[in-house]
Amino acid sequence: MNHQHDVGKELRSINYLIRRYIDNSATKKAIDSASGSNGWIIAYIADHADRDTYQKHLEKEFSITRSTASKLVSSMVEKGLVEKHMVPQDARLKKLTLTPKAQELADGIAADRREVHNKLTRGFSEEELEQLMGYLVRIKENMKD
Repeated sequence: MNHQHDVGKELRSINYLIRRYIDNSATKKAIDSASGSNGWIIAYIADHADRDTYQKHLEKEFSITRSTASKLVSSMVEKGLVEKHMVPQDARLKKLTLTPKAQELADGIAADRREVHNKLTRGFSEEELEQLMGYLVRIKENMKD
């Protein structure tokens, strides 16, 4: 492996820079109860408010195991960020909804996400962004194998 082409190292470095940027955001500082993971989940549920969201959606979207998703959801319920509701057609399923507290956070999180997206994609053409997303999806799929 050529040291100049260490993709994993570069992705880890980018991830660290994104986390540091988000951790220093006004929204993040104002919300001690929402860790980075909680913020992404709140944003996901808010972005999909037009349909029912279940734990299995979080597992797929964030490439996490069932037990990790379960722990995250339980923690968010305890923090008063998410509520679980019974679904009449399947007693095993629990629909996830944001509490009013989390809905307030979702607005700030959305603004932070837009800011991070704009910073990450500054100077890229639409074609370059499409290529980049294609590469990132392929890398993610490679890691799932």
